[in-house]
Amino acid sequence: MTLQAGKKVFSCRSSLASLFGAEEERIIFTNNCTTALNMAIKGSVRKGDHVLISSLEHNSVLRPVHKLSEKGIITYDVFEVNPLSDSETFQNFLSLIRKETSLVVCTMVSNVFGTVLPFEMLGRYCRMKNIRFVLDGAQGAGSHRISMKKMPVDILCLPGHKGLLGPMGTGVLILGEGVDIESFCEGGTGSNSLFEAQPDFYPDKLESGTANLPGIAGLYEGVEFLKCFGGEKAVLEKEHGLLSVLKEDLSVIPRVTVYDEMHSQSPSNVLSLNVGDRHSEQTAELLDKFNIAVRAGYHCSYLAHNTYGTAEKGTVRVSTGIFNTKKDVKTLAFYLNKIAMGKIL
Repeated sequence: MTLQAGKKVFSCRSSLASLFGAEEERIIFTNNCTTALNMAIKGSVRKGDHVLISSLEHNSVLRPVHKLSEKGIITYDVFEVNPLSDSETFQNFLSLIRKETSLVVCTMVSNVFGTVLPFEMLGRYCRMKNIRFVLDGAQGAGSHRISMKKMPVDILCLPGHKGLLGPMGTGVLILGEGVDIESFCEGGTGSNSLFEAQPDFYPDKLESGTANLPGIAGLYEGVEFLKCFGGEKAVLEKEHGLLSVLKEDLSVIPRVTVYDEMHSQSPSNVLSLNVGDRHSEQTAELLDKFNIAVRAGYHCSYLAHNTYGTAEKGTVRVSTGIFNTKKDVKTLAFYLNKIAMGKIL
């Protein structure tokens, strides 16, 4: 039984390695993307370093960086993202680079507005200047192609439960070739057990304690299903296609504000909106009565809402998935229209 469980873990590691163009031993299992980002950030910096993050980062990037700053270990700056101009975003980024800059952390796709950041442009500059580049792939993995071998990404952080279709409570940290970070915690690994020191080889260096075997087994099935579906291109075509139908329907509904101007030219599967003067959570509560599940509030992203002026009410976030249908988005538009007209209270 133990051998079979070990084989399942290896199969998942191998499947992820092939999907993201990485080496199998550099696939590290974590309990979520937040843990992966904390490991990547805290394991990469030294006292006196300067860190750059974007204005659309999730709190799982902002808060670790801010904590390190409060402790006097690092300093950090936030570069503004212009969703309609990658070149302006890049110039904003360049203006904050210092000689002490050692780490850049950037989300691939905003989890609030669906903005696709010019991460490859930023990553190429970082590689040229020998600055470590960490990519938060939480909202892009599974629908956007990511290759550690072909893209200038040093560390990739992922959740298992979003685009990879795995269970909640699973995450992945992927190290690029030659990238080394400090261990986040130490303990039992099943290897080198007669030595006091943590193993210095991967994945054991970063995987301490009992592994979430049921979660990893579920993540393996999710990744394999994703491949059978046709891969990232097929997923994005379906999800963005459904979102386009929804945006067209919403465009004729009065009092529905769609934050479409926050979108870059690149497609994604996320859209934020509000209805009239309602708080986003009130709208979500009404939709829930009709079995429509959306995410409302602030989406753990102070920076994104502060950047685009939506901190007062938050937003209703709609995320399309491969199991959604055209009927689903039409139904959502129907009930949003009812709410906007005051027919559902």
